[in-house]
Amino acid sequence: MAIVLKGYPRLSETFIAQEILELERRGLTFDIWSLRRPTDRYHHPMHEAIAARLLYLPEYLKDDPARVWKGLVHAIRHLRFRELMGVFLRDLIRDPTPNRMRRLGQACVLAREVDPAIGHLHVHFLHTPGSVTRYAARLTGRSFSFSAHAKDIWTTPEWERREKIADAAWGVTCTADGWRELTRVAGNAGDKVELVYHGLDLDRFPPPPQRVRTADGSDPADPVRLVAVGRAVAKKGFDTLLDALGRLPPTLHWRLVHIGTGPLIAPLKAQAEKLGIAGRIEWRGSQAQTAVIAALRAADLFVLPSQPGEDGDRDGLPNVIMEAATQALPIVSTRFAGVPEFVTDGENGLLVPPADAPALAQALAALIADPARRRVLGAAALARLKADFTFEAGIDRLENRLRQSAEAMSLPAGR
Repeated sequence: MAIVLKGYPRLSETFIAQEILELERRGLTFDIWSLRRPTDRYHHPMHEAIAARLLYLPEYLKDDPARVWKGLVHAIRHLRFRELMGVFLRDLIRDPTPNRMRRLGQACVLAREVDPAIGHLHVHFLHTPGSVTRYAARLTGRSFSFSAHAKDIWTTPEWERREKIADAAWGVTCTADGWRELTRVAGNAGDKVELVYHGLDLDRFPPPPQRVRTADGSDPADPVRLVAVGRAVAKKGFDTLLDALGRLPPTLHWRLVHIGTGPLIAPLKAQAEKLGIAGRIEWRGSQAQTAVIAALRAADLFVLPSQPGEDGDRDGLPNVIMEAATQALPIVSTRFAGVPEFVTDGENGLLVPPADAPALAQALAALIADPARRRVLGAAALARLKADFTFEAGIDRLENRLRQSAEAMSLPAGR
């Protein structure tokens, strides 16, 4: 099989690396095709352990015009180019953009260069990589399947999602929120989409520390330690978090560590300065996974106030929420997207409405001042993770699906 991704490797997508590594351990073999080269400073140790051959498509057609030209000529002469053009032109009429043309060129390269022994393509994300994979599958007569996650579900036009699902052999998504949306859009093809939680491989994480700290925000020499992990983009809600922190009483002592990069880092730092809380915040930028885990272990409270992005983008169930639970951290988040599928308000964390800074401030103040409740909620988060969100059940289903597809397409047509 081949696995197609938009960018690989990426620290923000360790759930994909976790999946690929475990499938390799179970005897499946892959080539990984990426539309984009990595931009992260660090790799996760799992990326180093993955044995799959890694290949890159031209990110922009001008990057390698000779390779693109060879792919196009090969598609016209030897593959199902006329059949694809019927699909592509309908797409282009509805989306007359350079990006649409780029997807066609990348698909021609993929169709020409993919190993002839590969009969099935599996793509992560329904948007750009989904288009490239769909076109390459149509050119070569291969089957394809998809994993849909978050942004691709909520920002891809309905007509495009519907037609990709119809053409796919099957697909999975990682939250009930996303599953409901995809089955709604897919109509009669909705039974092709399954809900499969990522879960976490708990063997990758150390046991949680003994949470015996009694800091309650009253001692300036011993502030309560908050941690937030995520890209600085609108859907993570860090602007709301800063607004909420600015509303806390000045007599309540806390410090926040933020881990992640993104386009909003500079505006967020300026917002913190304006609110007068910049001295209480440490912006650590991109960090290796070992450093992320160390930050979770050192913290008293995890916060991620997910909210709708300006373009309709939204989180699924952020893996970092479950990673916080591995360290028995209490979680403060929002009643939005896939978060309530893991966090039950008042049982294993606190949930507030999205983009509601006063409510978030109230929840943070309550837990900052109550170390005993933090311990109870953190222990419950870990118990919830172990009971219902371990990795094994989901990967079993995905392995069976992929094996069936690979066996059904062991000799692809059109080659």
